[in-house]
Amino acid sequence: MDMLSHEYPVKDICKMMGVSRSGYYKWLRREPSSREINREFMVGVVEDIHSEHPTHGYRWVAAYIRINLQLSISDNFSYKCFQYLGIQSQTRHKIHYKPRKVKDKYPNLIYSTWDTVDRPRQVIVSDMTVIKYSWFFFELTMYFDVFTKEILTWHVAERRGHRDQY
Repeated sequence: MDMLSHEYPVKDICKMMGVSRSGYYKWLRREPSSREINREFMVGVVEDIHSEHPTHGYRWVAAYIRINLQLSISDNFSYKCFQYLGIQSQTRHKIHYKPRKVKDKYPNLIYSTWDTVDRPRQVIVSDMTVIKYSWFFFELTMYFDVFTKEILTWHVAERRGHRDQY
C-alpha cells in the first residue's frame, strides 16, 4: 500500500478500493493481528529449519516442527511458507535419466557363430508360424539346417500350442 500512497493521493486510493478515508487511515495504523504475528513467526521458523537442512522438503520440515518444536503446522502451510520464501529444496544426489536396458527375452545365440558354421547339421534353427483359416488356427513348425539352408522337418498342428509340435 505504501507504493500506492506515493503514486496517488489518499482520496483516489480510497475511491479505487471502495473504502472511506477514515477506514483507510484506521487500517494503516492498526496493530497486526495474532494470526499475522503467528504467520510471520512460522515463516521465520520454516526459514531457519530449511537453512539448517536444505536438502529436505516442506513435508519433512513440517514434521520436524511438529515433533521437535511441538508447534502446530500443517504440511500445506509449510508448503505455502516455502512458496512465500521462494525455497526449493535441493536434491542430495544427481538424478540420472538412463533408458533401461531391455533384456532380450529370446537372445540370438547363434548370431556370433553364424559365419563359423562349416558342416551340415552343426546348427539347426526352428521357426513357428500361426496360420488362420476362417476361424481355425493352424500352427506350422519348421526346422532348418543353417549350413545347407534346407528344411529338415516340419509339422502342422490343428490347434495353437499343441505339444506334438516340438
